[in-house]
Order: sequence, then structure tokens, then C-alpha cells
Amino acid sequence: MKVTTPLTRGWTMSLNTTRHLPAQAPQALLHGGVPATVPGCVHTDLLTAGLIPDPFIDRNEVEVAWVGRADWTYRTVLPPVGDHERTDLVFDGLDTVADVRLGSVSLGRTRNMHRSYRFDVTEALADGAEPALDVEFTSAYEEAEAVRAELGPRPNAYPEPFNYVRKMASSFGWDWGPTLVTAGIWRQARLESWSTARIAEVRPEVTVDAEGTGRVLVRAEVERTATGAARALRVAVEVAGVLAHADLPEGATTADVEVVVADAELWWPRGYGEQSLYACTVTLTDTTGAEPAAPLDTWERRVGFRTVELNTAPDAAGSGYTLVINGEHLFVRGVNWIPDDTLVTRVDGPRYRRRLEQATAAGVDLVRVWGGGIYENEEFYDACDELGLLVWQDFLFACAAYPEEEPLRSEVESEARENVVRLMPHPSLVLWNGNNENLWGFRDWDWEPELDGKSWGEGYYLDLLPRVVAHTDPTRPYWAGSPWSGSRALHPNDPDHGTSHSWEVWNRIDYSAYLDDVPRFVAEFGWQAPPAYATVRRSVTDEPLTADSPGMLHHQKAEDGNGKLDRGLLNHFDAPRDFDTWHYLTQVNQARAIATGVEHWRSHWPVCAGTILWQLNDCWPVTSWAAIDGDEREKPLYHELKRLYADRLLTLQRRDGRLVLAAVNQSGTAWTCRPTVRRMDADGAVRAEHHESVTLGPRAVALIPLPDDITEMVDSSREFIVADADQLRALHFATPDRLFAYPAAKVTTQVATAANLTRVTVTAHTLVRDLLLQADRLSPDAHADRGLMTLLPGESVEVTVHGWSGGTAEDLSAVLRCVNASDGLGSSGDAPG
Repeated sequence: MKVTTPLTRGWTMSLNTTRHLPAQAPQALLHGGVPATVPGCVHTDLLTAGLIPDPFIDRNEVEVAWVGRADWTYRTVLPPVGDHERTDLVFDGLDTVADVRLGSVSLGRTRNMHRSYRFDVTEALADGAEPALDVEFTSAYEEAEAVRAELGPRPNAYPEPFNYVRKMASSFGWDWGPTLVTAGIWRQARLESWSTARIAEVRPEVTVDAEGTGRVLVRAEVERTATGAARALRVAVEVAGVLAHADLPEGATTADVEVVVADAELWWPRGYGEQSLYACTVTLTDTTGAEPAAPLDTWERRVGFRTVELNTAPDAAGSGYTLVINGEHLFVRGVNWIPDDTLVTRVDGPRYRRRLEQATAAGVDLVRVWGGGIYENEEFYDACDELGLLVWQDFLFACAAYPEEEPLRSEVESEARENVVRLMPHPSLVLWNGNNENLWGFRDWDWEPELDGKSWGEGYYLDLLPRVVAHTDPTRPYWAGSPWSGSRALHPNDPDHGTSHSWEVWNRIDYSAYLDDVPRFVAEFGWQAPPAYATVRRSVTDEPLTADSPGMLHHQKAEDGNGKLDRGLLNHFDAPRDFDTWHYLTQVNQARAIATGVEHWRSHWPVCAGTILWQLNDCWPVTSWAAIDGDEREKPLYHELKRLYADRLLTLQRRDGRLVLAAVNQSGTAWTCRPTVRRMDADGAVRAEHHESVTLGPRAVALIPLPDDITEMVDSSREFIVADADQLRALHFATPDRLFAYPAAKVTTQVATAANLTRVTVTAHTLVRDLLLQADRLSPDAHADRGLMTLLPGESVEVTVHGWSGGTAEDLSAVLRCVNASDGLGSSGDAPG
């Protein structure tokens, strides 16, 4: 049986001074190494040793830039192994350019973070030898700059040369991330000792037919030792108690085994059914002898039976882009995923689980793994399988022209094939996507003149990658890029065809412009806001703290990001008078912007078949488009997503110039409701009221006309429209907040504490627009279960605060804000006179 020996102990890490010595390197590194963690990276080891400051604080990112320009050596001693015919040294991930050496012998060189590596070390470990193992890392900058010099310049949306090396692109910095160019043994290292043969690869093609019969066709490859070449082998596969096998004669190395499961239980995305998973076990045995032999090797993963289609058929509106799972057409409620920490080895299974459970709690049913990051660890996809989160997986190309020549082309092909094989067992994975924004970049970002005929990646996206997917994983659809219209003849970001990205709205226009078109599928759109206040205070020590103080500006990576935030605010609000008001209002504006887009697009189902918010998460504390900040705190946008992505939604929309009430039912059952629609004035008086019952089927939208006395306002600076049904609410204000005659907000609060949670009841005595309890201002560990809330006079709401030991209503005075009291509600414990 194969024996695995993890290589996690006894590592040291040292500065390699043979090429150059960074002037900023600490003197301690010149006199020996420091203990190293494997898996890990240089930055985390230096942080543990106290040799660099935390790069996430203030401007420390700049102070540690030298680390990415240095060369590093990881060293350990290989332990003795048992008596086997073969021992391999295996690295699941090396970041990135490395020479792997046993003593003075080089086993091989690597130049791809996204691949695994295997080296035969049998002879080196013979007779109980314990040789020294060195992994010598060259700076990724050195590699990238050398390849650029060889192949010539290519356009890039950012100044760093990430498109010349197969490494996580965003480690070179992005418009939401720091520049921390890592190196290290970032995934598991181990010794594998085996005899006769081992399982080298398993590709399970999982299908289910219309009658409910599931099939798992396992395509297996084995590797044999010299003596094992003459042995007869058997590959056996078991799924759901059904066993099948194939015999391999002497010398054969491939086998196809099909298991048929009658009445297979389907795997469904969350909200559509159960997430049924089956263990798939592959066993390799030697059948040469008369007696049954012990297994030589085993492979086990979980699989799920479901069908996946991508409906891009032409129609009257253009050509669609609709995911179809088990025959069910989906409106996708998605989020974009970036690496959850720019030092990716700090993201473990529990952290993946926390983030993805937050996604499901917000109503998300699809996560897009964006192409400037990594193919995530198994724990990520396992959690998606269990939670019913669909995964759209980008191949790792983003925002740049990529050379198609060597030494990159063969690396791209090997990387793509390996990761398709690794991830294909997961039923949550439903789509392979060729790249992020590169087909669009070639057309619209002035790449073509600069390229002057040089390769730029089109051959990857339209030829190499679709061939890899078709050959290796034929059960899933492939799409050439995002955005992509599906044809060279169309603009790649044509909203009437395929996927589109909506960034002009954030960059140049007010978010009301989301209402101007109905894309077929919005794969990226977003609006910025700063992180939670406690996150800001942990990561930025500026005094005084302002929106444009040095630390805040360093934690704003988008081009003119604060300028865009301010211009977006001034379309709706008066200029904030202090940081706290700016912080609150920019978070309100982020939630309002996303609500404007999602409500509009959901009301146009099935023409629009999905939205993928940019972005769910952050990789450090930063002002960004995220719903959950880099310290794992939920921004008001996160709580707004719970409403926007709920199965049922009410929204007031315009059709043919008139206001209508749209009832959106994405649940699997019919919905009968009787909305109450009121035109009210700022003081709470009802000027007109309308009731109308409506029944709509599952996965349907109903548009309810409204009478003139509701929609025709006498004074839009004092009147608004509110619709309520089944605890759902829709609001329509016809004028910007800065022009609306809000009353001075008046509320009373009650506080009740038990165990580790506090219930805060807020009662409104006036209209209270976008009330927010900023729990992290009470305690950095505190968080609330509600975000922005609009209350009418006489209404109450209960907010549960976790992680706060409790207090009085007076304690809440500094943490309660609303649009009509954006500088704070003041003392709120007593009823107003």
C-alpha cells in the first residue's frame, strides 16, 4: 500500500544572497535562517519571526516590498522511508520559480504556482539516507522580467509584469489589493512511497439521464515501477454500493470503468433541492497472484449527479446566457470571489467555510472564482458542494495580454489540464471560463496598436482551453471569457449577448444608469465603500483620521477611488462634514447602488438571467467593492444582499414611463400576496393607498400597474411611495436625498442583554431612512444581524447584537445613524416630547 509522509516539520527559511542582497533586508537574515512553516510563504515566516512589520497596517506594504525582490531558500532533511520500490517527492504547490535540490543535485526547476510537481528520489533515500532538501526560490519579478525581455512587451491594466509568469496575478497588486509578491512552499509537501503501481490520475465523468439513472465513467491512469510493468492489475470503482472494475494486462496504464446507479438522488443548487453527494472510491490492486492482494493505492472523492447546460440560444432580445441545472432555468444570484487573504496560505478550511456560509446566508447561489487569483484549495469546493453553491471557475488570466509562446504556452496547457482533472469531481463546479476581461481589453483598451501583431492570449481562450475542457471534462460547458458575447463578430461586452461587465456606471455615471439597459447576464458590477469602522481603526492609525489621510489613501487602491466615491455621494447627499458621516453615507450609497441594479435586473427575468456582484470578499483591509471586509466584518451591503437575493422580492420599477410594482418569485412554489401601496408625505401622512391581490407561479415575475393617485406626486420633495407585502418592503423616492424634506429623526430604544447577545429595539417616531446600528463601534468584536432599515412613524425593529456585553440606550447614541440624522441620533433612550 502506498505510504505518505507529510513534510511539515524541520524547515528553515533563509535569504539567498548569491544573486543580490536587498538593502532593506534585516541583519538577522544575513546570519542564518528562521523557522519556516510548510505550507506557508516567506512573508508569513518573516512575520512570525518578527522581522517585518504587518504589511496590512498603515503603509507597511511599502516597507516590505523588498521581500518580493529577494531570493529565498527553504531547507529540511528528508526522513528515512520504508522498504518500497519507489519514493517520490511531491509538492502540491511551489510559489513560483524554484530549483529543487537534494544536496548538490538538482531534481528540477519549476516556474508555475498553479501546478504540482513530482520527483523520483528513490536512489537518494536508499540505505536509510537522510539527505538535505533545498528549495531555492528566485524572485518572481526576475522570472517575469526575463520572459518579458525575451518575448517583448504586452499591454497590461496594471504596471507589474504578472502576465509573464504563472503566479497569482493579484499578488502583484490590484485596484483592491496590496503588492505582496510571495514565495514559498504554499501547498502540501510530502514523500510518497509505493511498490508495483500507483493511481496517477482519476477523471470521473458524472452524468444522469432523463430517467434518473446516474453514471460515473472513471477514466483512470496508473504508473508502474519497473517490476510492476509485468504485473496484472485491477481498477475497481464503487459508488452508492455499486461496484465495477476493469483489468489491466501487463504493461497497460489506462482503464475506463463505468458505474451505473439506478434512481440516483440529484445534487441541486441551494434553494432548488437537496445536495446529495456520493462517495466515489477507486481502488488499485495487483491480481497476478492466486490470493487477493492488499490494495496498492486508493483514491476517494465525493461526486454528485446533476446535469448542466448553458442556454445561449438567440431570441428577440439578442442571445441569452442562462444556466440550466437538472432542467431548471436559473436566475443566478452570484458573487465574485477573490483570494480571501493576499497571503493565501493563511486561508484554511474553517475560514473558507465561514465566508461561504456568509454567502449562503445572504441568498447567494453562485460563486465566481475570479481569474486573477488561484484555483482554490479542496476545502473551498467541498464547502460549495455541501452548501449548494454553484461554482463558476475562471482559468487564471486577467486584465492583460498574455504571450502564447514558450516558456508560457506549455505551462498554461499543463496547468489547465491538471486543474480541470483536480476539480472535476465537484458537482458544484458548473462552468469553466477562459479569462477575465482580456477579450474586452483587446477590443476597447487600445491593445491592438501596441501589440502590433504579437500574440495576446486569444489562442488560449478560443482554442487551447476549450480543447482541454472538451477532452478532459466533457460534462461541463466552457465560455471563452467574461465579458464575452459568444462571437468574434459581436462586441465582447455587448449587453444583448452573453455575459457583460457594467463598470462605466461606477467609473463615470451615477448608479441610476443601471436602469438604462437590460443585460442578458451581468457578470461584474459594483460600487465602493470603506470597510467597517473597527477594521479601519485596526489598519489605519492616522490622527486625525479623514477620508484622504495618508493611511486611508494607501488603503484605497482604485484609480481616483475617493474621487468616484465623492462624486457618487454628491449626486444624492450634501458633502459630509466629517469622517464618520462620510463613512456612513458611502456605505449607504454602496447598498443603494447595488439595490438599484439588482432590483431592476431581477424584475426583467428571464431576459436577464443573473447578476454576479463584484465582490463578496476582500484580501486585506481596504476601501473596495466588497460586501465583507478584509477583517471578515459584514458591511451594510452584505445585509442588503439578504433582501436583494431573497427568493421573493418587491420592487418599484418603471415600465413605459410609468411606475409599476414588480413582484419577483424565485422560489419553487406559487406566491399569492396582497401588497399595500401607499403614497406618503415626509411627516408620515398617507396621501393615497392601493391594495391589489396577485398570484404568480414559481420562478416568475409579475408587474402590477399602479393607479395615478399613487404614482402622481404633488410635491416630490416631500412625498414617497412604499409597498408592503409578507414582510417585504419596496420604497421609491423621486428626488435625491439632499433635496428631500426629511423630518428631524426621532427614535426611542430599549436594550435587553442575555448571555453573549443583546437585543436592541428601536421605535421610530418620524420617518427614519436607512437606520444603521454600527455594532463594531460598541466593541470591535460586536456585530449586528441587521443592516440598513427604513422605518415609518410608529414602527419598531429589533436588532440582535452579538459580542457586546450590553449597556444602556445612551451607549447607542454614537452608533445609531440614519440619512435624516447622518451625524448621529444623539441620546435616544427617552421618548420624544
